[in-house]
Amino acid sequence: MKRRRVCVVVASRANYGRIKTAMRAIKEHPDLELQLLVAASAVLQRFGNTLDVIRNDGFEPDATVHLIIEGENPTTMAKSTGLAIIELATAFDNMKPDVVVTVADRFETMATAVAASYMNIPLAHTQGGEISGSLDESVRHAITKLAHIHFPATELSKERLIRMGEDPSTIFMTGCPAMDIVAETRKTLDLERMMNTGGVGPTLDLRQGYFLVLQHPVTTEYGQGRRQVEETLHAIHDLGRPTLWLWPNVDAGSDDVSKGIRSFRETRQAQNVHFFKNFSPEDYVAIMSNSLCIVGNSSSGIREAAFLGVPCVNVGTRQSGRERGKNVMDVAYDRQEIKNAIQAQLAVKRYAPDHRFGDGTAGKKMADVLAVVKPSVQKRLSY
Repeated sequence: MKRRRVCVVVASRANYGRIKTAMRAIKEHPDLELQLLVAASAVLQRFGNTLDVIRNDGFEPDATVHLIIEGENPTTMAKSTGLAIIELATAFDNMKPDVVVTVADRFETMATAVAASYMNIPLAHTQGGEISGSLDESVRHAITKLAHIHFPATELSKERLIRMGEDPSTIFMTGCPAMDIVAETRKTLDLERMMNTGGVGPTLDLRQGYFLVLQHPVTTEYGQGRRQVEETLHAIHDLGRPTLWLWPNVDAGSDDVSKGIRSFRETRQAQNVHFFKNFSPEDYVAIMSNSLCIVGNSSSGIREAAFLGVPCVNVGTRQSGRERGKNVMDVAYDRQEIKNAIQAQLAVKRYAPDHRFGDGTAGKKMADVLAVVKPSVQKRLSY
C-alpha cells in the first residue's frame, strides 16, 4: 500500500519545538512518509538558523523556502504572507503531499493554510481554538476555518472549535507536541557547556540560579516594542540575577525590540545578562526547567513552564485570554510591577505540574490519526 505523504511546514524556532515529536512519529510510522518543508525565519541565520538544529536532529528538509521581506513592520509582514503563499504553492506543487501539517498562528501558518486549501490539499492544524492577544488570535481562527483536520491542545480549545462550526469528527484531542519534548527531555543542565554555546554578553555564573527571558513584539501594538522591552530590561538589570535572554521573533515590531535590547546592552553594560539567538528544543526545556523564573510574553511560559511547574511572569497583552495554570503572574509593561512579580515568584520557587496542554504523547497520537483519517476538502459549517 502506498504510504501517505505528510508535509510538515516548519517556519520558526518555536514551530519546530512544537512539532518535532510529531515529525519523528510520522517518519517512523509504517504507513506515512514525512516530507519536511523549512521556511521563513527558520532558515535565517540572524534568528538562530533553526535549519541547523533540524539537521542535527536527523531531519533533512525536502525543500527550503526563503520568504521573509526585510523590515519587520506591518507592511512587510503582509507582503511576506503574500510571497509565502506564492512560494509555498510552488513547493507543494513539486512535492505533491497528501496532507499538509501547519502549526499554531503565525503569518507563515496563514500562508500555508491558504496555499494548501486552494490546491485541494487536506490541511491539518495544531493549537486551534485557543485565545490569546495580538493578531495571532485572528490568524489562528482564520486557519481553523481553512483546516480539514484539527489537533487542539486542550479540552476547552476542542469545545471552542466545535462552537466555531467545525465538524466534531475532524477534531482529535491530542495535546501539544511541545509537551512531549518536555516530558522526555533530561532536565539536567551542563552549565559550562551552556555558557559556551555562543550568544553575546558576559560569562555568567549560573550555579545560584538564573532567569530566562523571551519578549516578542506585539503586532497590534506596533511602534511600542522598544518602550515595552525597556521596562523588562530595567527590571532584570535592577534585580541583578544572572539572566539568559532569547532574541525576539520575526513579527512586525521585531526591529524595535531588537534596537531596545542593543541600546540597553551598550549604554547600561548589563553585566548580568547573556543574549542568545536560539537553542535546540531539548536545551531550551532543560534551561527552562532549571531556571528560577521565565519572564516575558512567550506562550512557552504558559505552556511548557506549566508542565514543569516553573514560575512565569507574563508581561503585557500578547497572551491575553490564553488558558493558564497557577504558575503564571500577569503584569503590565512596568518595571516595578515586573520586579515585584519576579520577587513574589522567587518566594514560591515551584508549582505543581499542570498538564492541561498535553500529557507527552501528542506526536504519536497525531501520526496515528494522519495514517487513517479520510479528510474531505469540501468543508461545511456543522452546528
